[in-house]
Amino acid sequence: MSRRYSRMPNGRKQDEDVGSHWMSYSDLMSALLLLFALLLMISLLSNQTEVEARDQLIDEVLGVKTKIVEELNEAFSDSNLEMEVDPQTGAIRFSSGVFFELNSYEVSKTGKKNLEEFIPVYIGILLSDQFRDHISEIIVEGHTDQQGSYIYNLDLSQNRSLSVVKHILSEDFPKYKHDNELRDLLTSNGRSFSEPILGENGEVSPEKSRRVEFKFRLKDDEVIKEIEKMVNANE
Repeated sequence: MSRRYSRMPNGRKQDEDVGSHWMSYSDLMSALLLLFALLLMISLLSNQTEVEARDQLIDEVLGVKTKIVEELNEAFSDSNLEMEVDPQTGAIRFSSGVFFELNSYEVSKTGKKNLEEFIPVYIGILLSDQFRDHISEIIVEGHTDQQGSYIYNLDLSQNRSLSVVKHILSEDFPKYKHDNELRDLLTSNGRSFSEPILGENGEVSPEKSRRVEFKFRLKDDEVIKEIEKMVNANE
């Protein structure tokens, strides 16, 4: 280490440590490096915690949905209604003929009877003590085949879904458990022929495409979608 000397007023020499300034700078850089390492570790732990929380939430939501699907399958396994339960989403699909005559959006007498058989069981499952806190919305969707214009079929599909909801919420509909809660959850939607169903030959099946679907949405579904968007954005 080099030294230099300066003359004191009394004539003595004072040596100055030239390297002391460089040692202070080195200590500062070491501290900054340590701080950066700590911040990096915290960030990694935070990301890991977020991933674990996301995965746990997804598992919980999927678990609830799986249980609902199981309950629906069991409840309607012996039903005479022409219906299918989607094994992934739990959506229930009815042929349009179950509720309507061809090109009509007025619920037929047979359709009213079918709704009165289906709704108490369906709502009894979704709004049971086991699942009620998870349900945010119940949707009735109308779908058509591809005959006619999109607007014509949009109008038809919307009117059909709305007619179903109107009958379910009407004063004439027989009372059942949880019927007073349904007004806050039940909505209708028309999809025209935007979501056709293919037949076994791989082509659009008009018969299968003409349908009414009952769907439910869980409160955490939207949260999961937002989390997935954030994760995809970060990647």
